[in-house]
Amino acid sequence: MEILDNSKEYLEKAMSWAWELLPSLISAILILVIGLWIVRFINRLVRRFFEKKDYDLALESFLQSFINITLKVVLFVLVITQLGVQSSSLIAIVASAGLAVGLALQGSLANFAGGVLILLFKPFKIGDFISAQGVDGTVKEITIFTTKISTFGNQIAIVPNGQLSNNNIINYNAQNTRRDKIGVGIGYDSNIKKAKEILLEICAEDGNILKDPAPEVYVEALADSSINLSLRFWAKNENFWAAHFHVLEELKYRFDAADIDIPYPQRVLHNMPVKG
Repeated sequence: MEILDNSKEYLEKAMSWAWELLPSLISAILILVIGLWIVRFINRLVRRFFEKKDYDLALESFLQSFINITLKVVLFVLVITQLGVQSSSLIAIVASAGLAVGLALQGSLANFAGGVLILLFKPFKIGDFISAQGVDGTVKEITIFTTKISTFGNQIAIVPNGQLSNNNIINYNAQNTRRDKIGVGIGYDSNIKKAKEILLEICAEDGNILKDPAPEVYVEALADSSINLSLRFWAKNENFWAAHFHVLEELKYRFDAADIDIPYPQRVLHNMPVKG
């Protein structure tokens, strides 16, 4: 009988607590729903604002990400406060957990600092083709923690900003022009002078290759089975790969027509007579 009385008492307390909490819970849910709508609305306004302005794309991406996260943190605090957690208590909880949170977010803080450094010193910008952290591709987006890079295969590589800001980066778009170096081997019986003339003719006829600085061809090495030539020319960034692939294809056609041999590795097998 005593157990039933205690159960009834606990149930009545639980129901009373639930009824007391219900208005705050409903208010918190309304604040959350309306707050998320307001956050999305503000994000759209920010995005439209940047679309009308001619700011740096990396700065725009970073600020949009920062504003979005900041608004959601503020909304979280409002919802928690509405549920009955006092602001002073919330501050005390955050302060007491500061060390643990700082250790847990050490990498994230480093990435945030790295993003700020990238925006300040601008080693690259959105649209640049870079090589960093074993990834080659075009920078698509710079957020507060990571940078998104589109690779050759149209995959998106997400690289932490902390690593990007503290390691080597090759920016292929930092200059307007770029020099190519194509190596080709010819046989020892082939005419070196003729081969060099053909390579320079290809460059002269290709509109994507700059005439100043002028293309050059050198004998780079006298290898075991070939004479290695090195062709060097300059092209604008947007024309670089078109020039590169055209030269590779064209030199093969013209070397064949001029009987200039391009050696390739060969293996000779000798049949030894079996003694028996």
